[in-house]
Amino acid sequence: MTATVHRLGASSAPSLDPLVGLVAHDLNLVNSVILNRMQSDIPLIPTLAGHLIAGGGKRLRPMLTLVSAKLLDYAGTRHHRLAATVEFIHTATLLHDDVVDGSDLRRGKRTANVIWGNPASVLVGDFLFSRSFELMVEDGSLKVLKILSNASAVIAEGEVNQLTAARRTDTSEERYLDIIGAKTAALFAAACRIAAVVAERPEAEEAALDAYGRNLGIAFQLVDDAIDYVSDAGTMGKDAGDDFREGKMTLPVILAYARGDAEARAFWKDAIEGRRSSDDDLAEATRRVQETNAVADTLARARHYGQRAIDALGIFPDSAAKRAMVEAVEFAIHRAY
Repeated sequence: MTATVHRLGASSAPSLDPLVGLVAHDLNLVNSVILNRMQSDIPLIPTLAGHLIAGGGKRLRPMLTLVSAKLLDYAGTRHHRLAATVEFIHTATLLHDDVVDGSDLRRGKRTANVIWGNPASVLVGDFLFSRSFELMVEDGSLKVLKILSNASAVIAEGEVNQLTAARRTDTSEERYLDIIGAKTAALFAAACRIAAVVAERPEAEEAALDAYGRNLGIAFQLVDDAIDYVSDAGTMGKDAGDDFREGKMTLPVILAYARGDAEARAFWKDAIEGRRSSDDDLAEATRRVQETNAVADTLARARHYGQRAIDALGIFPDSAAKRAMVEAVEFAIHRAY
């Protein structure tokens, strides 16, 4: 096996099309599992779950499970149910997050909590978590169960950590990275790693796929947090400025606050603590994160983690799957440009 090296920086606009094309057949089978397992005799459950599951998401996390299996030449079918498991975990966390954040928009559509209320959203999220654990148990692998159940716990820890860090201007960059490593990157890592488990590949390959997913997840979230200050709802899939209005200390704010003078810090303190949240305040926040290079430096960090994700694939030989996984990293970062 010959290691290959790829440097981040596509010559043309990267796309998820190679990834989608490679896993299209498998993804159809995953979608069948999702559709079947989100059913219930209680009509509100499939209606509410379907609103989000069919709401235009890219299915990136389950696709990572599928393409990782292709990278390893796995010829079985266990990864189909496990990819559905990953999507159920992700969807459940989104339902809960929208309640916690009081979000009104998700992927350009009204959130489930706005339409059906907070209690229904929380309970259907619980239902999807339960379905995910049923699928894990049916797979029969204690190692898979350990990886995915641990990821679920870590995600919840990350969300609680973020909740307790909200509206606190003393949040450090280290704590922020802990938060996004848990709430976003943990599921990316698990989604990739379980493919190596079902393919019965060596621990080194498991670790490489875990590192790929984890670093991709961090890069993905860094870009999301940067473009909250430079984009609009059509690009973001949520209202631009949501993080600002929710008092989230994302990296652009952490950097802008640290680099600001007394006047700037007073502005950020008022904004993060909820005393300045108008459109004019958002415009000022956007100006401040840009003039301190906080957005540019956040994206530079995203590129660093993106390169680490690509480097993690170095132990695998060249293949269509590997090239698609590299381009997925480039796509995740290019969204900000």
